[in-house]
Amino acid sequence: MQARVAGLVLAAGLSTRMGRGGSKMLVELGGQSLVARAARTALEAGLAPVLVVVGHDAERVRRALAGIDVETVENPDPARGMHTSIALGAERLSAADALVVLLGDMPLVTADMVRALVSRWETASPPLAISLYGDVIAPPVLYDRRVFPELLALEGERCGKRVIERHRAEAAELGWPETALIDLDDPADVARAEALL
Repeated sequence: MQARVAGLVLAAGLSTRMGRGGSKMLVELGGQSLVARAARTALEAGLAPVLVVVGHDAERVRRALAGIDVETVENPDPARGMHTSIALGAERLSAADALVVLLGDMPLVTADMVRALVSRWETASPPLAISLYGDVIAPPVLYDRRVFPELLALEGERCGKRVIERHRAEAAELGWPETALIDLDDPADVARAEALL
């Protein structure tokens, strides 16, 4: 039976540095919102189901996902940190064999990158398949169900990175161009991303 690999798109953040008032997930890039782009990337990569964790400006973010075959869940307290969204997603996706975490504000992550992580996991069955941009570890990251209990127990800053550090010796690592690491934290980042697309 084929392994079931779910997608978890984190889109609940407060977007304070973007200076727009609303969620940065609604910023348009290449003709679509950031959150829609991330959701479509997950679906194009073959992840199923795909769950989008919303929080700040939740209703408008949900509307931006209209017509896209994803589920949403609202994080009631996104200000506590990203770990709350990861734990919420791991709980909802607990029936999956693995899940891939993507950030809504990393628009240069492609479906091919996600597929490569899944392929490496299917071949070697590591507890993690991680993305490296130079020396930086960042999403997308694939978590095997063996580490789901650790995701459910996440607390505090850097908690997701602690799970990675704990299993780094056994993890599959895939390297990507450092330019793909761009995340959109302020308006200048949006202009740079547009130029790179």
